[in-house]
Amino acid sequence: MMNKKLKIVFAGTPKFAVQTLGALYKEGYEILLVLTQPDRKAGRGMNLKASPVKQMGEDLSLPIYQPEKLNDDIVQKKLLELNADILVVAAYGLIIPSEILDIFPKGAYNVHASLLPLWRGAAPIHRAIEAGDSKIGVTIMSVSSKLDAGDMIRKRSVNLGKDENTEDVTKYLSILGAELMVNVINDINNNKIPKLIKQNEGAATYANKIIKSEGKVIWRDVTSEQIIRKINAFNPFPGVSCFFRGKVIKIWKASIEDKIKINKPGSLWVNSEKSSLFLGTVDGTIELKEVQLAGKRKMTAKEFIFANEIENGESLS
Repeated sequence: MMNKKLKIVFAGTPKFAVQTLGALYKEGYEILLVLTQPDRKAGRGMNLKASPVKQMGEDLSLPIYQPEKLNDDIVQKKLLELNADILVVAAYGLIIPSEILDIFPKGAYNVHASLLPLWRGAAPIHRAIEAGDSKIGVTIMSVSSKLDAGDMIRKRSVNLGKDENTEDVTKYLSILGAELMVNVINDINNNKIPKLIKQNEGAATYANKIIKSEGKVIWRDVTSEQIIRKINAFNPFPGVSCFFRGKVIKIWKASIEDKIKINKPGSLWVNSEKSSLFLGTVDGTIELKEVQLAGKRKMTAKEFIFANEIENGESLS
C-alpha cells in the first residue's frame, strides 16, 4: 500500500469513529498511532471490553494507545516523539489540551455528528432526534480546547425521517463523516489551505450525555409525538422503559395512531384480530410495534399479545 505524505495520529472511540479510521487507512495514509479510551467494563458479566476503534485498529495492526487522560507529560512526550503531521479526531470522548494540539504542524481536525453550532457535546444524534429536528448532518472542524467550538471547514446535511432511530442515523452519518474527512485531509495533503468559518456562539446548543434514567416514561407527562421521538432517540441505548405487570418493559418501535382513541394515558387496547397493540397518551394514541420484557427477547406486538394474553384496559405504568 502506497502511503501519502501526511502522517496521522487518529483519536476516536465508538462505532461512529470506525468508518473514518478505515477510510483514512484505505486512502493510504500512514497512521502512526490510534488513540482510544481505555477498555471499560460492560455486559452482564462486567468484563473489560475494547472500544470499537481499538478493535478496528488491532484488525489493521495499528499501534494502540489508551491513556486515561491527556494532560499528562508522559502522554504529550509520546505524541511529540512520533513526529506526526496531523491529528484526526472522531468522537474520542476526551477534551484535547492545547499542548497536544500544538504538536501537529498541519493541524488537528474533528468530524462531529451535527450541524454545528447545533448539538455540541456527547450525544448529538440522540438529542437531534429527541428534539424533532428536520435535518441532521456532520461537520468537519479544526479542533480547539473548548468543546466542539473550533472553526468549521466542511458541512453536509441530510433530512431526518420521523421513523429513523439513533442506530440507523449513526450508521449513515459515520459514512458521510468519513467521506468528508478524507476530502479535507486530501486537500491538506495537496497543500490546499482549508477555509475556516467561525461558529456562531449565540446559536450553539448542547447535546448532554445520555443517562439511563432518561429512558423511564411516566405516561401522564408525555405527548404521542414526544414519546415517539424518545423511542427513536434512545434506540439502541438506553431504550424507553416502563412497567407491565410489575416487570420492566422496553418499547423499541412505535408510531402515532390517529384513528383509534384511548382516553386513559398508559392504557392498552388490542384489536379484534389480536395483531396490533395500542397505548393511550395524554393527547392521543400510539401503536406499539416492538417491545421487550426484562429477561426476554424483543417481540413484535402480535407475539407479545399472544405470549402474555393481553386484555383490553391493562396498563403500562
